Amino acid sequence: MKFRKKPVVIEATQWMKEGDHPFVMMCWFDALGKVRWAPGDSEAINIYGCIKKPAIATLEGWHAVTPGDYIITGIKGEHYPCKPDIFAATYDPVEENE
Repeated sequence: MKFRKKPVVIEATQWMKEGDHPFVMMCWFDALGKVRWAPGDSEAINIYGCIKKPAIATLEGWHAVTPGDYIITGIKGEHYPCKPDIFAATYDPVEENE
């Protein structure tokens, strides 16, 4: 069975650096790429050997963000990152009056 994605207008911002989007925050990732510490977590967590990287809280948990990623605001107000090539293949610009 095949399905067509419903046309939905979304808001998106291309993220390049810290401060470009209010929901992208610095988190500590372990060697497996899992968030070890994120804003709002207890300060008592050991982050030894972890790497500090930008991330965004999504419905599925924290996801790393890299420069050039688009931060999409979904239809229910949720946020998630999207790689530039996927974004370009999936979305077209919309006139401001649409």
